[in-house]
Amino acid sequence: MIQKNEEKSSKKGGEHKIRIVFEDKEFLVVDKPSGLLTHETEKKSGEKENTLVSWLKEHYPETKHVGDKPETRPGIVHRLDKETSGLMVIAKSQAFYEYFKCLLQKHEVKKTYLALVCGIIEKAQIIDAPIGLKPGSVKRSTRAKKMKMIKEATTEIHPIKRYKKGGEEYTLLRVFPKTGRTHQIRVHLASIGRPIVGDKLYGKQKGGIGLERHFLHAEALEFSLENGKRIRFESDLPNELKSLLKILLLNH
Repeated sequence: MIQKNEEKSSKKGGEHKIRIVFEDKEFLVVDKPSGLLTHETEKKSGEKENTLVSWLKEHYPETKHVGDKPETRPGIVHRLDKETSGLMVIAKSQAFYEYFKCLLQKHEVKKTYLALVCGIIEKAQIIDAPIGLKPGSVKRSTRAKKMKMIKEATTEIHPIKRYKKGGEEYTLLRVFPKTGRTHQIRVHLASIGRPIVGDKLYGKQKGGIGLERHFLHAEALEFSLENGKRIRFESDLPNELKSLLKILLLNH
């Protein structure tokens, strides 16, 4: 196995830097920056937006036959929202794709996130609330009435530190999603009245405290290989999130 700490540009202009955390012949672990979509989408102008998939096609052409939809999602076993940064596993072989997909379905991949939310959360808790899709929208909700594609969802949260600025209070959380629903962490935290700072879809219209993205970072991934070896990967908070916490500390 090869341990790496390499950055490769996701496009010629070098706008997004993707750090390769780990790589072997079966899979790689990347540190996705905020602002980079996982899957390709068509802009209204018809221009394709730069994505993690386009980066994979350029740097890892062997993934083009890997996955359930290799033509559009080569090697992609799970995803992160555009503004969410952090760790993702990419399959380089169909065998590992099927193996990791099975781990996810059995909830045998331990995912750890860091999130800063509006308001105070005093103690650890588990949010167990089904999530559905609002008709005619990309927005999800825990309010089941008139929802489509309703699925069970569970998220465990642990408060780490409180902050205060301009009369507003915030809590830094370590979050452990037990299921992998679209927007799950964002929806669950908003459902208890503690939306993620900077979340434009589920958060407050105001209260971004100068952050151009939402404060959600995939900090760690842990799972077992087929040989039984347990492995864990970690990612530091991006500089813009570290800087925000330092600013909030000055207001204590």
